[in-house]
Amino acid sequence: MPKKAKKKAKKKAEKTASKTASKAAAKTPAKAATKRPAKALDRDTAERIAAALETIASKLAAASPAPNPAKSFDAADAFVWHPDGRLAPVPHVSRVEIGLLKGVDRMRDILMENTERFTNGLPANNALLWGARGMGKSSLVKAAHASINVDRKPADRLKLIEIHREDIESLPGLMELLRSSSFRFIVFCDDLSFDGNDASYKSLKAVLEGGIEGRPDNVILYATSNRRHLLAREMIENERSTAINPGEAVEEKVSLSDRFGLWLGFHRCSQDEYLAMVKGYCDHFGIKLADEALEREALEWSTTRGSRSGRVAWQFTQELAGRLGVRLGGK
Repeated sequence: MPKKAKKKAKKKAEKTASKTASKAAAKTPAKAATKRPAKALDRDTAERIAAALETIASKLAAASPAPNPAKSFDAADAFVWHPDGRLAPVPHVSRVEIGLLKGVDRMRDILMENTERFTNGLPANNALLWGARGMGKSSLVKAAHASINVDRKPADRLKLIEIHREDIESLPGLMELLRSSSFRFIVFCDDLSFDGNDASYKSLKAVLEGGIEGRPDNVILYATSNRRHLLAREMIENERSTAINPGEAVEEKVSLSDRFGLWLGFHRCSQDEYLAMVKGYCDHFGIKLADEALEREALEWSTTRGSRSGRVAWQFTQELAGRLGVRLGGK
């Protein structure tokens, strides 16, 4: 084959290969381009489904009946508050009859008078029950509530709502719910205290006094604590040592307890008061034991526990009743 013919054939072959490569390259992006609309279509479909579900949910929420606090308050005399806005009724409150609380006569009379005034629509103070452990602080609050309701009609009954210490920050929401009710409420927080850098006590201060709305007229707050100022001693000492103005820092924290108008101090009971508690429980529940043996065993029990209190007296009563086969159905 002549040289010119060879060159022409070579050029023709290269040209054909170049065209083939160009066509292949052109086909590849075309395939990719066909996939993109599919992905976009999937996204659009997902967004339409999500929008439809939101619409259905909103219509269901609108169709469901709104909660009626008035009806829910008729369900019971006591409730437990949950921070999600729910009030759980308590059909049977764990309480001791007020006549069985010995050694706290003065505190009992003051709290009962304050509670009765509040229930009758007269001015009354928030109350802080502080002092020795096991001396009946929380028992007195629950017993006072039960005693007030003994002869009252359903529409006039006092309601007891317990809020847990860790839910104090949700207290403004509870107050807003109770404000519009025709009932009157004791909001009760047991074992209230604050430690470390816990700043939730500021929410409580604003609700008690100082906020724009203030405490609703139909709500009173009772709290129990082992601490008179609700704050740990080391928390106050730390403020004295680190603050620019120690006096102002301590005043800011201690002012919380000042917003309780009524302070009731509970102190350790004497031996005679402790034995009176034990005998009161035994008489009430029909536990029969000779006085000398009862006193000896009760004192021995308190010695093993290292303290004398209403709680220790009740624990001994349970031990004695179980040993003698007596049921404590009246509690």
